[in-house]
Amino acid sequence: MPEQKGGRPIAASQRPTGGDKAIATGKKQYFRRKKVCRFCVDKVDDINYKDVKLLQSFISERGKITPRRISGVCTPHQKRLTEAIKQARNIALVPFASKV
Repeated sequence: MPEQKGGRPIAASQRPTGGDKAIATGKKQYFRRKKVCRFCVDKVDDINYKDVKLLQSFISERGKITPRRISGVCTPHQKRLTEAIKQARNIALVPFASKV
């Protein structure tokens, strides 16, 4: 462990990590493509709660709403999408949960 003159331990953010090992060993690195919001690309302003086919693509098999980091939807559209799914659930267009 590297010594410091002050006698205080090194903060976790300043410690060397193993992140640069992949570069040193020559392993292949895979770069993930940046996700683009479907609604921004198609210039959709309102997400209709009656469009069940669209809403189903953002709901998992268990009935959970897919998070932004997975679906790639921007924050404003994710909020509108969540509201539309909740409205559709309340009038029984989309199930709250699926059978296990």
